[in-house]
Amino acid sequence: MIDAWGVRARVMLVALLPMLVLAIVLTAFYTRSRVADHEEAYQARGQAFARQLAAASEYALFSGNRDTLQRLAMAMLAEDDVTGVLIVDRGGETLARSGYLDNTLSVLSSLAASPRLLDTPRTLRVIEPVLPSTLDLDDDMSTTALGAAATSAPPMLGAVIVDMSRARLEARQRGLLLTGSVAIVLVLVGSMMLANYMSRGVTGPIRQVAVTVERIGRGQFSARVPPIGGGTLRTLADGVNQMAAQLAGAHEDMSRQIAEATAELRASRDEAERATQSKSRFLAAASHDLRQPMHALGLFIAELAQHEHAPDAQRLVERIGASAAAMGNLLDSLLDISRLDANVVTPNVRPFPLQPLLDRIAADEGPGAAECDLELRARPTDAWISSDPVLFERILSNLVSNAVRYTRKGRVLVVCRRRGDRLRVEVRDNGIGIPAESHEVIFQEFTQLHNPERSRDKGLGLGLPIVRRLTELLGHRLTLRSSPGAGSVFAVEVPLAKPEADLPAAEAERLPGDLEGLRVALVDDDPLARGSMESLLTSWGCCVAAAGDIDTLIYTLKRDETVPQLIISDFRLDGRCNGIEVIRSLRAWKGGNIPAVLVTGDTGPDTLRQAQDEGLPLLHKPVRPARLRALLNRLPGQEE
Repeated sequence: MIDAWGVRARVMLVALLPMLVLAIVLTAFYTRSRVADHEEAYQARGQAFARQLAAASEYALFSGNRDTLQRLAMAMLAEDDVTGVLIVDRGGETLARSGYLDNTLSVLSSLAASPRLLDTPRTLRVIEPVLPSTLDLDDDMSTTALGAAATSAPPMLGAVIVDMSRARLEARQRGLLLTGSVAIVLVLVGSMMLANYMSRGVTGPIRQVAVTVERIGRGQFSARVPPIGGGTLRTLADGVNQMAAQLAGAHEDMSRQIAEATAELRASRDEAERATQSKSRFLAAASHDLRQPMHALGLFIAELAQHEHAPDAQRLVERIGASAAAMGNLLDSLLDISRLDANVVTPNVRPFPLQPLLDRIAADEGPGAAECDLELRARPTDAWISSDPVLFERILSNLVSNAVRYTRKGRVLVVCRRRGDRLRVEVRDNGIGIPAESHEVIFQEFTQLHNPERSRDKGLGLGLPIVRRLTELLGHRLTLRSSPGAGSVFAVEVPLAKPEADLPAAEAERLPGDLEGLRVALVDDDPLARGSMESLLTSWGCCVAAAGDIDTLIYTLKRDETVPQLIISDFRLDGRCNGIEVIRSLRAWKGGNIPAVLVTGDTGPDTLRQAQDEGLPLLHKPVRPARLRALLNRLPGQEE
């Protein structure tokens, strides 16, 4: 406890404790001596009273004169502190009594020929025997007789008993104790005053040093300790002042360096912001301008693949299609990773059933797994989760695609396990596995452990980095368990949600069917993209009315007296309206809710949000023909 005391408390303890101990010891010794002196004097006074009464009562006791004895007893009672007097003969018979005597019989039974003192809490009892006096006769006979008698004790005539009250003695003792206590208190008060004065003299300079050090600690480097005392205290004050001066100089240097570094950092930040803006503008332009020709190329290749060709030409068409698909995937990955790094993706979290998403992934990745002689299976689940359905589907698609790509034989399995209020979605494979030291490396951009030759058919190394960023954006937990030769298990934990009303029939999955005779209104301001889309739709049996703007399209529809069953429109159009406004105009012209699809090369979050608010499906260019045909097969069923 003393370790937590300050300097002043310790100084006061050192100054106060010895003086207090000395005062208590001296006062106790003095009081005890005085009390003992008073006790001895009181006993001596009682013995003197008893001897005086015994001497005065000798003759009257010898002669049996009770009156004389009673007068002597009454006279003795007049003395201070005497409370009782008793005179008895040697047989114990009471001859005279005066005052009050307590327990007399027990005292008389123990009479002896010698004086005794009996001390009780309230009284002091003195018992004095009354012995006959001896006379010295100057003759030979008496000398002889007395010499013979001297050998035995003289017979006791009786005894006198004197009781004295201890009240006055106790009062004096209490007075002495009170005086001693007051002395101790006075010594204590004086010691405290002296200790306080001494502690101030010692701790005052130290407190000034402490206050100055505290001010320096708060950043007041101009604080200084005033000149105090001498010796060690003066050395301490000078040392603190020197320290403050050095700190002030160091603080000025550091502030100057921080200001310079801040200016450099601000300039670097401004430069980085300009670079980010340039990058954003480049990505926006690349996202739209690169997707347009890629979109047209993919549609042309899809249409070309529907025609019959010689075996060599057919093989060439398939290779062109595979190259275009790989180029589209690389472009999507690059643009997606850039959008995630730029924090322009805003998730739309809502409850949705997981099983339709798993079915779509199995359908999309199934052909690729079959080509590799792998079994791809997703165990059925009735769970609903809370997430962004589009982003979560991208997460699982990347994980399943990655598992298919790096599994040579066996199977890829997607399973769901409940963990309290969360669902753990696992993608398992029995592929080549990943060493423990590379579990973090694989989530870095452009990292491919088993693709040192950078083969493009194995991707660009952005699938897992996109998964990591998307799970962090959605607040989901991503884990990996893998070892070389034992396969891998990627798991994503998502919150469970309560099931809601059944989804509209338009969201139900079904296989693509016959599109023969479907009347489609197509709006796209890019001639190449419009031509490729029109050609592909026509090859599927659709009746297409295509135009670059809404006015031309309505004119064409009125001329041909055609009412479209489906609207496909680019989002970004030249002129005064966008694709959403085109769809609204066509629906208003027809007076009904015509199913519609938005197609765009713009990957910004605003476009996706506007499409979701309007309730329109959105396809990003380059559009994969198989996905477009599946969507077209579903949408006509919405026609009222």
